[in-house]
Amino acid sequence: MGEIVIDKGAATALTKGNSLLPAGAVEVTGNFERGDLVIVKSADGEIARGLSAYSTEDARKIIGKKSSEIEKILGFSGRDELIHRDDLVLTI
Repeated sequence: MGEIVIDKGAATALTKGNSLLPAGAVEVTGNFERGDLVIVKSADGEIARGLSAYSTEDARKIIGKKSSEIEKILGFSGRDELIHRDDLVLTI
């Protein structure tokens, strides 16, 4: 449904079993809703696939931001993660 491009630090964190936080995302493409499957890409290509906790529109607003800023930016309290580790599968 879409893609989330992440920085090197986020890629390292995912390979260690961590969730994808907004701070590690640099770009969002496609058109997806909360709960849709998205591809997670690093500079080296696809790294994972997971279920997004946010829609495309909301994800674009919070990428690169700290999790503590989500409520202020979106006007509601959502998950701290763009994709929780329980909803993520590495493809590398």
